[in-house]
Amino acid sequence: MITRLAKAGLAAALSVTVLTTGAAVATAAPTDGPSPSAQHVTASLNGYLPSTTPPGPGQFSVGWTSSGTSDLTGPTHITLDLPAGLTTGIGMFYSTPYDYTFTESVSPDGRHLDAVLSGTRRVGFSEFIKARVYGDVSQASGQIVETVSNPNDTDPTGHISVVNLDGSTPAPTVQAPPTVSGVDTTTGPGAGGTSVTVSGSGLTHGMVLVGGVPATGGCSDTACTVTTPGGSGSAPVSVVTPGGTAVAPTAFDYTGAPPPAPPVPVVGALYPATGSVAGGTMVGIPGADLTGGSVLFGGVPADHVSCGPKFCSAFPPPAAQPGPVDVTVTTAGGTSTPVTYTYTA
Repeated sequence: MITRLAKAGLAAALSVTVLTTGAAVATAAPTDGPSPSAQHVTASLNGYLPSTTPPGPGQFSVGWTSSGTSDLTGPTHITLDLPAGLTTGIGMFYSTPYDYTFTESVSPDGRHLDAVLSGTRRVGFSEFIKARVYGDVSQASGQIVETVSNPNDTDPTGHISVVNLDGSTPAPTVQAPPTVSGVDTTTGPGAGGTSVTVSGSGLTHGMVLVGGVPATGGCSDTACTVTTPGGSGSAPVSVVTPGGTAVAPTAFDYTGAPPPAPPVPVVGALYPATGSVAGGTMVGIPGADLTGGSVLFGGVPADHVSCGPKFCSAFPPPAAQPGPVDVTVTTAGGTSTPVTYTYTA
C-alpha cells in the first residue's frame, strides 16, 4: 500500500531507492532551494514492485507538486514508462475539489501511461495517480520512469523520478531541451481532427500544444504524431517536455468554420456564500460548462481560480466594505448569470 507522497523540493531532481521486491520504495526529497521559474512542478515516485511470494501486483504513487513561488497554471503533463516485462493499466486519480480537467491513456503494450491535468494548482499542492504494476520483476530489467512538465515551468530540474529494478540509486536526471524543426501539415479544419507530425530532437515524454491546447497523440525522441484539437485562426505549435518547451517555426492555420462555441456557463449556489471583507477563504462554485473559466467578485478578479467542467474553486479578493456582490464565471461561451456573495465585517 502507498503510505506517503514524498515532499517535493524546489530545485533538484528526485532520487529513489529500491528496497526489495514487494517492499516499499522510499523517495528521497531533493535539496530545497529557489527555482529560476516562478511556476514549477516536481515529480515524486514511490510504492512497491510486484512480488512472487506471495504473488501480487506492485503499486506506485505517481506524484507531482506545485513547488514554485506562484500558482501552477495551464496543462501539466505526466508520464509513466515501464521496462519490458512490466505493465500497467489506467491509474486511479482522485483529487478534490473537482476544479480541473484530467485525461489519461495507456499504450496498447501497457508500458506507457500518459496523463494531462489542466487547472490552477496552488503552491505546495500535491496530487498523484495510483498505478498498479504487473509482471515478474526477475524477468524484467531497466527502470520505472515518471516525468512531469508544464509549459509555464522553465526550470528543467525535478521533472524526472526514477526507480531502478536492480536496487541501485540513480543520479538525478535532467532532460536536454527539445528542438522542433518542422510540422508536416500546417492547415486543417476548425473542427480539429487533422493528423500532424512534429519533427525535431529531444521530444521524448513530450506533449504537443496547438494554440495552447493539448493535442492527443505521442512522441518519440525525433517526432510527435498527434491529432489537432478544434480551433480558429493561426495557432502556434509547441512541444513541452521535461527539458523545456520548443516552438515550431510555422504555425497551424485553421480553415473553414471554427468549432461551435461552448454553452454559456451556469453557476449554482456558492459554498460558503459569505465571508470576511479580508477575503482569502476558498469558495466552491458548482455549476455546468465552467471549464477554464475566470471568476469575478463584484467585478474584481478572484485569486487562485481553477475551473473544471462542473466546479470552480476561487478565493475572494478583499472588499472595501461589508455587503453583497455579484459573482460570475466567464468562459469562451459567455458569462454566467450572477449569484450573490456577501462580505461580512
